[in-house]
Amino acid sequence: MVVSAGTPLLLSALGEIYAERSGVLNLGVEGMMALGAVFAFYSTLLTKEPLFGLIVAILAGLALASIHAFVSISIRSNQIVSGLALSMLGIGLSSLIGKSLIGVPLKQTIRRFEVPILKDIPIIGGFFVQDYLTYASYLMVLLLWFILFKTKIGVYVRMVGENPRVADTMGINVSVVRYICTLLGGALAGLSGAYLSIYYTPAWIEGMTAGQGWIALALVIFSAWNPLYAVAGSYLFGGIRVLQYRLQPYGFSPPLLQTLPYISTIVVLVIFSSSRLR
Repeated sequence: MVVSAGTPLLLSALGEIYAERSGVLNLGVEGMMALGAVFAFYSTLLTKEPLFGLIVAILAGLALASIHAFVSISIRSNQIVSGLALSMLGIGLSSLIGKSLIGVPLKQTIRRFEVPILKDIPIIGGFFVQDYLTYASYLMVLLLWFILFKTKIGVYVRMVGENPRVADTMGINVSVVRYICTLLGGALAGLSGAYLSIYYTPAWIEGMTAGQGWIALALVIFSAWNPLYAVAGSYLFGGIRVLQYRLQPYGFSPPLLQTLPYISTIVVLVIFSSSRLR
């Protein structure tokens, strides 16, 4: 449960890490997740093929990310305004498209399978009884970390984000690098939304992202823009979301429990920021 709850956060955070490392802040993650979720659900419902739903969700995320990239990079408008506008656009479009999908069951979902031997290992065995998208997220973490810190491509990404003028004088196309990283962030945000609607739920519920895009943004800071650290943060916040549901039978107020992930996010950020200031 904790791993499944943390997977959408991890996917979104990985994409945002690359976007921010290149110097682009994308506050539209929540909207991209919502749009990816509704398009994935609708596509899977029509085709009965979850893989097609994942592809459509990626394209939906790319569509919004391309708008953000054009506005933020090509015409150099305010990144914060652009991101917030796209977040509201994605949420609004998902609500409009998903009106007729509320209450419709989804029989086809992402398959779950066990990895022999590894699933029996104490403590970590649960990581190997998951769906194929979660397994893919493990590989993404390692791959994106390796690219960012061990390859020339990663050096270019970090240089573009930290000192774009120096990068430009060295012949690095700053705009192209930022476009690629921003589009990667949008694609992974759309994919994380698809995970919510065709596996974690699986159903379409209005507002199903429930602020997870904003938590993913906080998670990027918590992870110090490092894909490896994002794993721990994702499963920490995923565990808090699971705890939110586990506490309901004990008489805790549902509205109070709904604030738990966001309060935890603020507390973690305060602790993290305090430790950096010392």
